[in-house]
Amino acid sequence: MEQELFGIRGFLIDAPEFGALRGRPRGAVIVANGRIVEIGDYDDLRRLERTKAVRWIDRSRAAIFPGLIDCHTHLPQYSAVARGESELLPWLRQHIFPVEREFTGPKAREEAPQFFHELARHGTTTAMIYAAIYEDSCEVGFEAAKASGLRVILGKMMMDIGSYGQLQPKKVLSVSLVESERLCRKWHGAENGRLEYAFSPRFAVACSEKLMRSAAEMAARFGAYLQTHLSENREEIEKVHHLYMGARDYTHVYEKYGMLTPKTMLGHCVHLTGREIAAIATAQANVAHCPSSNLFLGSGLMKLDQILKAGIAVGLGSDVAAGPELNMWQVMRAAIDVQKARSAYEPNLRQLRPSEAFHLATQGGARALSKANIIGTLDPGKEADLIVVDLSALAPYRKMPLKDLSTEDVVALCIYRGGPHATVETYVRGRCVYQAPNTGQPS
Repeated sequence: MEQELFGIRGFLIDAPEFGALRGRPRGAVIVANGRIVEIGDYDDLRRLERTKAVRWIDRSRAAIFPGLIDCHTHLPQYSAVARGESELLPWLRQHIFPVEREFTGPKAREEAPQFFHELARHGTTTAMIYAAIYEDSCEVGFEAAKASGLRVILGKMMMDIGSYGQLQPKKVLSVSLVESERLCRKWHGAENGRLEYAFSPRFAVACSEKLMRSAAEMAARFGAYLQTHLSENREEIEKVHHLYMGARDYTHVYEKYGMLTPKTMLGHCVHLTGREIAAIATAQANVAHCPSSNLFLGSGLMKLDQILKAGIAVGLGSDVAAGPELNMWQVMRAAIDVQKARSAYEPNLRQLRPSEAFHLATQGGARALSKANIIGTLDPGKEADLIVVDLSALAPYRKMPLKDLSTEDVVALCIYRGGPHATVETYVRGRCVYQAPNTGQPS
């Protein structure tokens, strides 16, 4: 169905390159049929004859950004945020597996719609997500994602070693593969490509060789995504070493079984060696940096500069529930803080700037998901995934003249003070999927 032609007036900001911000303080973006058709200064666009039919939304006190992209999070875990203070493996056993075990039936149906509403409220328009091990947890997740209007890549968690399910060990692998394929056939590419499937082996600690190899083969066959965790925690790395003695390192396990591809998202990658970074770069696989999660569990400080220097595409991930919130502005802040912490003991290490963190959460994440040509910036021709942020909600005393703010100031203000309290509207493909209460109908 054809959508109306409309425009939004506000402070336009995007980051097409790492650290390169573009800003139009008195800008406007025009959307038609779900795509950005024109950007420019509001006064100039308003005078053009071809824009006479545009319905204008005045958000002149707000900033307009590309939608935020969360490259790594867990649907069943949101109820367990900020729980426990142990390291990764005991935290999973004590706090996460029990929560995931319950994420089926009525509980999944109740929580999934709320989860996607929370994403939209936080300004996240695209998310790559793990469900629980149950087929219905993923099915319910897709139904909720469909209704939400968000752009979602989702997969059923796959694990056949130490799984928390009720199946006999010999049946776990075959059932997991059958269910994953069935879900992929139904949902990959649904809603005109807005919903996609990710085969989701948890990590090498919980997956057999056959599971990982089969997941990689199915992802290739269906043109779907792969997502897994890599090198998050020292104890995890040691366990993988003992399980796969023939592998040169943790990354080599995934190499051997065909899991490093241009459509693979590797979560964390905190403790990679130079050889591992080179292998990921050669395979054109992608990395989800989850700094708030890594700080919460004390997993370590990622060598972001080395990974970027190798040419690897990097996006940011909230990694709920190890990450304590879905707020991608706070994830950007954590990314900056991690590199500041490294710079305290690594001589000559350049710190991460707000403009660079913002790029990772928008165009960087789009590139990591092979979507840089359709989302991530405010360029005409791209699909209109946008968020509108009320800058007065972030300002001290709710007073801050826009004329006093540079583009860099606005981005820093959002990173250090941003969150759902300032989200005015969230758009995906030009459709408003979230509007703050008391905002009033756009006019």
